[in-house]
Amino acid sequence: MDTITRRQFLKATGAGAIGAAAMSLSIEEIANAAITRPLPLGTPILVVVTLYGGNDGLNTVVPVNDPIYQSLRPGIAYKPEDVLPLSENLYLNGSMSGMHSLWNKNQVAIVRGVGYPNSDRSHFSSMAIWQSAIIGAAKTGWLGRWVESQPEDPFLAISLGSILPPLLAGSKRSGSVLPLGGLKVPRGSLASDCIKLAIESRSDNLLQAMAAKTMRNLFTVSSDISPILKSPAPAAPDLPTAIGGNAGGDTNLSQQLDIVAKLVSAGAPTRVWSVSLGGFDTHADEKGSQAILLGVVSQGISKFMSQMRATNRAKDVVVLVYSEFGRRVRGNASDGTDHGTSGPVFILGERVKGGFYGEQPSLNNLKNDDLAVTTDFRDIYASVLEKVLSTPAEKILGNWKGRTPLFN
Repeated sequence: MDTITRRQFLKATGAGAIGAAAMSLSIEEIANAAITRPLPLGTPILVVVTLYGGNDGLNTVVPVNDPIYQSLRPGIAYKPEDVLPLSENLYLNGSMSGMHSLWNKNQVAIVRGVGYPNSDRSHFSSMAIWQSAIIGAAKTGWLGRWVESQPEDPFLAISLGSILPPLLAGSKRSGSVLPLGGLKVPRGSLASDCIKLAIESRSDNLLQAMAAKTMRNLFTVSSDISPILKSPAPAAPDLPTAIGGNAGGDTNLSQQLDIVAKLVSAGAPTRVWSVSLGGFDTHADEKGSQAILLGVVSQGISKFMSQMRATNRAKDVVVLVYSEFGRRVRGNASDGTDHGTSGPVFILGERVKGGFYGEQPSLNNLKNDDLAVTTDFRDIYASVLEKVLSTPAEKILGNWKGRTPLFN
């Protein structure tokens, strides 16, 4: 193999053309930061859970006793014995027992009818609006703009997975990415070339120096962080167990949340975490598949919150769960639902004032056969920015005045 220069490396990887490129971090780097500069106890932490595909809100927070709900959804409407009681004649999907337990502890806020004006039923456009908090063309995410409002720190906001979501993208600085499978260290002649690229040089420009530093970190595993990396995620002692373990099988979402739990409990200096689950585009056979997915979400989050209670971070963590749109009120011919408008947003944590917020969209007053939007999603973001991230909402959302009083 021919030896390449650092400049050729940057050119080949396209690094020179990227404005706010995401930094790819290893668990080792984050754990090392947790040791050298841990996040002070009492600092609020936001965990954002994105449900890709458009979750059906009517079969999540269910108006099971409404005859219109039953008549418009033959084949996919739930019966009273299938759901879990909340209040105000609304019920939670029966697969969400973990979150129902948190609701009973007043640690779940459900904001109803959340969306934005003139709803767009395109997955791409609607998710872009939710992740940017801008209706129209946007180049940055709302949390990416928050990252840029803070002192520079690659550990400030981290997404689990291989690709940075637009949510954390800024114009000049972005959040970072933590690949679930870890970073694979090169071997052989490629390793030798990479090590040469990692050598610090006074002649490096900023981008070259950053590339070199990243390469050095890739090859460095500090001995003092080994115990953290080898230790299991925090236990969830107050959840019911089945056959000696916490009920519920492992999923990609639970894997993401386990990693977050491990690094939060270790003191990682990270204020925002982003995790996600796909599969909510339920055009056919919705009832079974959505229930499975909602069970994954509920079990994953309730286990995560239990893990936090086993550490000293329980009062610090707030979880925000959203999807890009709800579904149509009327079921389709395939026992599914098509793209709709508003839906519920969940906010969980010991800082949260549990209960319902926002008006439940009436099935007697549909807008073009869709649920009305009764709460603008930016009201929620504004409150999260101010009460969790200690940042004036106007700095991130412009002149946005709405708030949802979610927090103690």
